[in-house]
Order: sequence, then C-alpha cells, then structure tokens
Amino acid sequence: MTAKVETTLRSPQAYGLARQVVDEIEAAGVWPTPLNFELWAHALGDPDGALAGEIKRLVAASEPFTEAVTDMLAAEHLPRSRLTEQIRDAGRVLDRELSSVSSVIAQAHKSQAAYGQTLDQAATSIEAAANGDGLRTIVSGLTTATRQVQHETESLEKKLEVSTQEVVRLREHLELVRRDAMTDALTELANRKAFDEHLAAACDHAESSGSALTLAVLDIDHFKHFNDTWGHQTGDQVLRYVASVIGRTAATPRFAARYGGEEFAMVFHHESVTMVEAALESVRKEIASRSLRRRSTNDELGAVTVSAGFAVRQTGETASAFLERADAALYASKRSGRNRVSCAERLPKAA
Repeated sequence: MTAKVETTLRSPQAYGLARQVVDEIEAAGVWPTPLNFELWAHALGDPDGALAGEIKRLVAASEPFTEAVTDMLAAEHLPRSRLTEQIRDAGRVLDRELSSVSSVIAQAHKSQAAYGQTLDQAATSIEAAANGDGLRTIVSGLTTATRQVQHETESLEKKLEVSTQEVVRLREHLELVRRDAMTDALTELANRKAFDEHLAAACDHAESSGSALTLAVLDIDHFKHFNDTWGHQTGDQVLRYVASVIGRTAATPRFAARYGGEEFAMVFHHESVTMVEAALESVRKEIASRSLRRRSTNDELGAVTVSAGFAVRQTGETASAFLERADAALYASKRSGRNRVSCAERLPKAA
C-alpha cells in the first residue's frame, strides 16, 4: 500500500488525488491539516486498506476527528509508525550488542589482572631461587612489565566505567523511546499498537500454559453527544478522567489500553470470572459516581457512564476472535441500556 501511494503522489495522478482528498475532507467537515491530508491521501490511495476502513467507520458514525484521534490513526497506519518500529528494533539490537561488549571487556580485565598476578609470582620465585645479576635484570624487567600491565588495566577500567555509564544512559533513553511509542499521548495508557502486541502475546502464553485469560472492552456512553455539547477539549478531559480510573484498576499484571476514540481495553491474567466482573463493576461505579465540571468555566457537566463487555478466552481461539466476542458483550451492554457490564459467556448464542 505504501509504495503504491508514494508512487501515485509522484506522478501526474497526484493532482487528481490531492483534489479528491480536499473534497473528501471538506465533505467530512475535517480541517485540512497536513496530518489529516496525509491520512486521507493514504486512505484514498488504498481504498480497501485498514486505514480507509477506519476513516469510513468514523465518518459514518459522525465521530469527531480530534487531534488525539488523528494522532492515533497516524501511529497505527502511516509509514512513520513502521519507521518507529524499525528504530525500536535497532535499539534493542544495539542494547544487546553493548551488553555483550561490556561482558567481553570485563572478562578481559579479569584476564589481565590474573596475568599481572602470575608475573608477580614468577618474579618472586625467580628472585628467591638465584641472586645473579642476570636474574635480577630479568626480575626487574618482569616487574616493570607487570606494573605497566596493571597501569593499563586501571586505565581501561576507567574507560569501561565511562562506557558503562553511557550504556546505562542509552538503555534508559531507548526505554523511554519504546514507552513513548507504545503510549497514548492523551490518556497515558498503552496505545492500540501496544494493546495488539500484548493481546497476541497473552493469547500465545495462555494457549501454551493453559492459564486463564480474560479480555474486557469499555466504551464511554453517549460520548459523541457529550463532545458536540461541550466541545472536544472538554471531551479530552473526560477521556483522561475515565482513563485514570481504568489505569488505577489495571495494576500489574493487569493491562489497560486506549483501544479506540472513546473505547478502552483491559486484559486480565489468571483471574476468575468473578474477580474480573468485580473489577469492571468497580470501574463502572467509580466513573458514574462523580459529577464532572468543565475546567475552563466550572460548568456542571453531570455524570459520565461507561458500558463494558468481557470474554474468557477459549482454547484455540485467535486474538481477533477473542476481541470480537468481547466486543459483542460490550454491544450487549449498550443494547441493554448502557452503564452496565456484560459477559460474553452469558449471552444467548444468537448474539
């Protein structure tokens, strides 16, 4: 898809695509920012791709294209996200190589120290065995050589200490880069990419170990109406509030992520249905218990509620099928009046 779009943008067809992008953006009521233009260009250049499908879904649902939404779409679908992944992979390799080099140098230090000790012992033995001038000269030379090796070793150790500090700094920097690349900027929860990776790995582990794995999907009720009434900045405030409640509940080994615009996901490891349901009910009740106020004007916003659905992974179930069943449980909560928690295993088979 990327090569196709890039080729189109460097051909006479680019002008037609650009005009189509502007028309589509205007029709959707979206500002033609550089990032929005890039998103639409890739979507129109590959109309059957995942990005095009997601944009069509958002437009059909009349969901607002806030900066947070466009940033999330870009991180998920644009080529720069793949570049970030490559940089992250390179960082992992570099980190591994630096660790290996540090180990080799440390071992070399031990060898040099042992060599110096051996020379000292040899010098002592020779000096004790004879008193000739020739032997004394040899001993003196060996001693000088030993001291030189020890001096070089001390110098190398100082350099190694500096290098080790640099390795530690680099590791910390790479960890920050990795964390930023996998974190949603608005809510500070894990982003969609991190969620996809975590869920895939969790499913593999559950399959091989036979351990329990539960997936929950939560959605803010009537969020579009709330956004339209109070504005996107206040909507972002609500997203951060809901995320903070979910984040407190999702302490390790639980995992929480911002899954979509106003959708969140939680992964529960080794927990029973009763424990998961209690945790989700706690989240739902805490979110609904507070009457929010608009920061800029102190206007009363009222209570915000969330609906949730969860599913217990079945043996042999793929991550996508697992997610689909959790989504079905979420929609069951929506259909039943919202502000409630539903379990996929309790839904009628027709659902």
